[in-house]
Amino acid sequence: MLMSWCQRSDAVSAKSVYFWSLFQRKSPIHSSGLCLSGHLTTESMSPSGSPRFFSEKEVARHCTKDSCWVLLGTRVYDVTGFLRMHPGGEALILRRSGTDISREMDGPPHRHSENARRWMEQYYIGELDRDSAQDRQTLRERRKTPEHMREEELSAASLCSKVDPETDLVDWEKPLAWQVGHLGEKYDTWVHQPVDRPIRLFQSPLMEASTKTSWYMVPMVWMPLVFYLSWYCYNTLAQEQTRVFLTTEYSFLVHKYAFPLFFVLGMFLWSFIEYCIHRFVFHMRPPAHNYYLITIHFLLHGQHHKSPFDGSRLVFPPGLASPVVGGFYLLIRQLFPEAVGLSLFVGGLCGYVAYDMIHYYLHYGSPQKGSYMYGLKAYHVKHHFEHQRAAPQLSAALAGNGGGIIVCWVDSGMMWGGVGPWARRRSLKGKGEAEHRRIGGRRLLPRLSGDVL
Repeated sequence: MLMSWCQRSDAVSAKSVYFWSLFQRKSPIHSSGLCLSGHLTTESMSPSGSPRFFSEKEVARHCTKDSCWVLLGTRVYDVTGFLRMHPGGEALILRRSGTDISREMDGPPHRHSENARRWMEQYYIGELDRDSAQDRQTLRERRKTPEHMREEELSAASLCSKVDPETDLVDWEKPLAWQVGHLGEKYDTWVHQPVDRPIRLFQSPLMEASTKTSWYMVPMVWMPLVFYLSWYCYNTLAQEQTRVFLTTEYSFLVHKYAFPLFFVLGMFLWSFIEYCIHRFVFHMRPPAHNYYLITIHFLLHGQHHKSPFDGSRLVFPPGLASPVVGGFYLLIRQLFPEAVGLSLFVGGLCGYVAYDMIHYYLHYGSPQKGSYMYGLKAYHVKHHFEHQRAAPQLSAALAGNGGGIIVCWVDSGMMWGGVGPWARRRSLKGKGEAEHRRIGGRRLLPRLSGDVL
């Protein structure tokens, strides 16, 4: 039974592999509601559905940055475009290029989730030649695999069936914004099956363009405002005319040296606001019968989970962010004296810019293995492919072994928050909970032992 499964030529029915990031392809991708795992078609398939065959030597030749192939049993995958995106660094894949990575994918140190494995199927390009010596060796190795592991592999493959484009839940050739509301009960399952392709939301080119932006536009637009308002607030406070009234009779003078305190406090305020938005808005489950709430949820955050590596939508476009920023500005001006309110506001705005930049880096950056950002990247990718439906879990880690500012992570990104060694991490619950590091007796981010594939 195992031998016959290993030799199947169906590109969709066999076990898929995932490397935790994206690799752009021109092939169409289809998500089917008939299979919880989602399905993908590849350009490597011929019209008749027969895969291409490659010899062992052909696969072994593709071991460079310009052309990198890997094997999973007898299945061949082209991961060239994925190298730069790999959370563990491109060197880990290059060292295994042209070889069978089944053992690495099954772990230890990291066993990929079922949702993550399904993602890899789109990188499939063909099969290893049945007459290849490498093929025979691979099958011998698979016969040595523990029985329980083989059963898991078979059960994962049995979830899938062939995709009929006519039965797909959405038409990828048309804008998705007005389609998703009709998915009803199937929306939550569909939106948590990530795909590797850009999403078109609107038919209007102008509306579509307004939802996209390059990462560098965020600091280009907002940081000059941060610098100017910081200068303005400091000089206003330096005039020693700003007072905070606790009662109608008692007030105290706010000195210019209080500006850094208000600035940092504003960053913490942003941290709290961002956490609440993610917990109670972005990660809500919209009612299946409400077309409009489903559509709003998809536009606000669902589209990011459906296509987590669409680089044009990883940061908030300044045009759409302006009304939101303006609303917070007006609110804070009503609650505090001008200079104090502006100091809080500019700190929060700076925290938002840092949040967006770190979030983008977690998707496209290549941090050094073992670094703080390396752990955060692995944790964030885990959210997109393992703990998608979990409510946001506020996680924190020290910026260093000493005290100081902490960077806090919420499911969909990063935010600033917390100070000092007393900050804690609330660990994700459920299957696959990460091993945690302890510093000063506090549970922090996971220690990533070994290679992350």
